[in-house]
Amino acid sequence: MEGSVMAKSIAFSAIAPPDYLNAFVAQEPASVHHVAAQRVLTDAAYRAFFHREAQRGAEIIVDNGVFDLGHALPAADLIAAARIVDAREIILPDVMRDGLATIKASDEAAHEILDLSDEFRLCVVLHAADDQEWLRCYDYFASSDYVGAIALPASRRPAPEDQLCRTRWAATRYLEDHGMIEDGIVYRLLGLGRTGHLELVEQREHEWIASVDGAAPVILGAMGIAMLPGGPYEKPKTPRIEDLGPIPEERFDLIRRNIAVVREAAGSSVRIPEAA
Repeated sequence: MEGSVMAKSIAFSAIAPPDYLNAFVAQEPASVHHVAAQRVLTDAAYRAFFHREAQRGAEIIVDNGVFDLGHALPAADLIAAARIVDAREIILPDVMRDGLATIKASDEAAHEILDLSDEFRLCVVLHAADDQEWLRCYDYFASSDYVGAIALPASRRPAPEDQLCRTRWAATRYLEDHGMIEDGIVYRLLGLGRTGHLELVEQREHEWIASVDGAAPVILGAMGIAMLPGGPYEKPKTPRIEDLGPIPEERFDLIRRNIAVVREAAGSSVRIPEAA
């Protein structure tokens, strides 16, 4: 595919604190949402919001909690959370920069979930310490019976441009150039990396990428920082989304503009209903 031809859009799922779901996360039309399993189980308003979005046609993806909690929720809890919000997919646990540990964690979680239910697509997250391990990990997951989706984590730090395990756009280009995309697997990007929304313009060249999620437009907007359509993108040190605290109402328009900038880079025409 020529780089000058823009592919179909990549769905963008905005991540925001639970108090701001209607303001920033609601979608028109409903598309894809990444949802924290532990919040579904503990926050009635949170689960009601995403259950409503599912009824409106959104694809709900439940994350296992390992990033937020330091450990994944048990299989029974993940299934319970997924059922509450009519989710279609569960993200399996991963281990940063460790392909073999990620394979082990994913295999174990998949086995436990499938012992209880086969109603959800299972998504693995690709990690590795080096490119050889990355390729081994990818081959393992791409040929595993239980894998229905593969997610590529964001590139966080500057790294060699051609390093598959550190630079996501190098990884996606490698997979496409080498004919390694599996028809039966859904491919996702997890998070916005060090080039933010600018990466999505490149990633749209790959028609097989379904979605990306991210909190950056909300966090940066809450800090008073605009994301510029053409860049440059410089992300300062930011708090985690759960540590953001109350967001002043005068920042709401900036946050919505930031989300719109990300969606434009992703080629998505989805809007926030209040801002449509």
